[in-house]
Amino acid sequence: MRVAALAIFAGLAIGAMSAAAPARAQAYDPAYPVCLQVFGPYNYNECRFTSLAQCAPAASGRGAQCIVNPYFVNATQEPPPVRRHRRHRHAR
Repeated sequence: MRVAALAIFAGLAIGAMSAAAPARAQAYDPAYPVCLQVFGPYNYNECRFTSLAQCAPAASGRGAQCIVNPYFVNATQEPPPVRRHRRHRHAR
């Protein structure tokens, strides 16, 4: 009896956790470097801008902001420089 109750409880707990956090698809178009991130009853991204200046008028006067597309295909960003730490020995 206890095993059946525990199995039902575990099944309900797993079902509740999976329903609470639905999976989201990638919302960024990798063809454009700038996206308009819109906030409201429905949050969404419009990735159809080639510059922040081009995106700014679309964001003006509404709950939105222009962001750099993190998935832009032609992005040429150099990796950060490697920092090497030197350990100094102190004479004792």
